[in-house]
Amino acid sequence: MTDMIEIRWHGRGGQGAKTVAEFLALVALNEGKYSQGFPEYGPERSGAPIKGYTRISSGPIKMHSAVYNPDIVLVLDPSLLESINVCEGLKEGGTVIINTTRTGDQLREQFPFLEGKKVWTLNADQISTDEIGRAMPNMPLLGALVKATEVVGLESVTGDIKKEFSRKFPPPILEGNIRAVERAYQETVTS
Repeated sequence: MTDMIEIRWHGRGGQGAKTVAEFLALVALNEGKYSQGFPEYGPERSGAPIKGYTRISSGPIKMHSAVYNPDIVLVLDPSLLESINVCEGLKEGGTVIINTTRTGDQLREQFPFLEGKKVWTLNADQISTDEIGRAMPNMPLLGALVKATEVVGLESVTGDIKKEFSRKFPPPILEGNIRAVERAYQETVTS
């Protein structure tokens, strides 16, 4: 399937990687696309490294496995750059989106595996702290993904946040997440 986009999310337990991987799949489904979203756990504890996967396609998706050769990698916790090659298997010309205060050029100097990749950065922890009161980088990274790739529409994301999470979160948290996505969309940069 040549039009399938495969996305791998790297985070730690409690940062929302599982939620955002599954939510992005739902947004794509609501846009009329085929999608999958699921996590892969290591030790199931808060702070342990985890991966989430999302596939989006215009046709049926017949594979059901981890994403080994992603088109896009998102890093919710920049400390993971120190311990794993988040770009392992990333396709030629792939995109990496990182929650960090540093620029892509600064990161490339320290992490050679980022060389030759399209690197987008944003301070998702600060955005989420400002907008929802705690560092929860998953939704800001989703806003960054929309800006960097347009894999789904920004209006679809914000509309589905309202629709899907209105029973789970009180209005201030719900509106804060929407503001976090929109702000991340504006503040994400590439270098």
